[in-house]
Amino acid sequence: MNDKPDNVTDLTRYDNVDPLREQYRETLITNRILKRELGAHHTALLSIDLQYLDAARGHGVFADAERSGVPTEAQDYYFSRLEDLVLPNVRRLQDAFRAVGLEVIHTRIQSLTRDGRDRGPGHKRLNLHAAPGSKEAEFLEIVAPQGDEIVINKTASGVFTSTNLEYVLRNLEVTSLFVVGVYSNECVSTAIRDACDLGFYVTLIEDGCATVTPEMQRATLTTIKDRYARVMTTDEALAEIAKVEEAS
Repeated sequence: MNDKPDNVTDLTRYDNVDPLREQYRETLITNRILKRELGAHHTALLSIDLQYLDAARGHGVFADAERSGVPTEAQDYYFSRLEDLVLPNVRRLQDAFRAVGLEVIHTRIQSLTRDGRDRGPGHKRLNLHAAPGSKEAEFLEIVAPQGDEIVINKTASGVFTSTNLEYVLRNLEVTSLFVVGVYSNECVSTAIRDACDLGFYVTLIEDGCATVTPEMQRATLTTIKDRYARVMTTDEALAEIAKVEEAS
């Protein structure tokens, strides 16, 4: 049965159309500006929610795989992408940023209180909780903070709306962000859109983020690219960072 009205044209081939796309590209995400900010050390790597709560098999929201609400095949896709691609790439980026003296900033879901009474309404409704000192609040070892790297704790999807991250970035004179983490279509996407609205220049690392289906991953990249952020691979980002090292 065809549920589409007879007078509706098939628009599936137009998956990346926006009347303001070129204006976005020219004013918000131009390579020239981003490379300038990178060279001037006004760029930071923002690593989002790579912790046991939502990025580790058998822990947090995946502690009971059958009750997680995510089909087994989707979990297999998600964790395979994380373990084989995303986490190694994030670590490569972290090491590159550290090597040239650029900030590496980590966000995670963690409440202020043991019982989570300070959580945002959304996390309370979802029963999403990582108490201070809990396993769920721990970062995955391969991408954990080093030294005195900044950690921002949050109890909502949006790190900009629920924390002092913007204030911290302004104090650090950071104007450009490279973003990695999970989930691409949720906390990562929210951070990118909010950062763009606040005037930051944003780059999303496409092989440095993950969500539970390839369809949602593609949709996230399509709706963000050339509107709210540049989208590039880890290798492309490392090539830009290497030029900072050469110039420093």
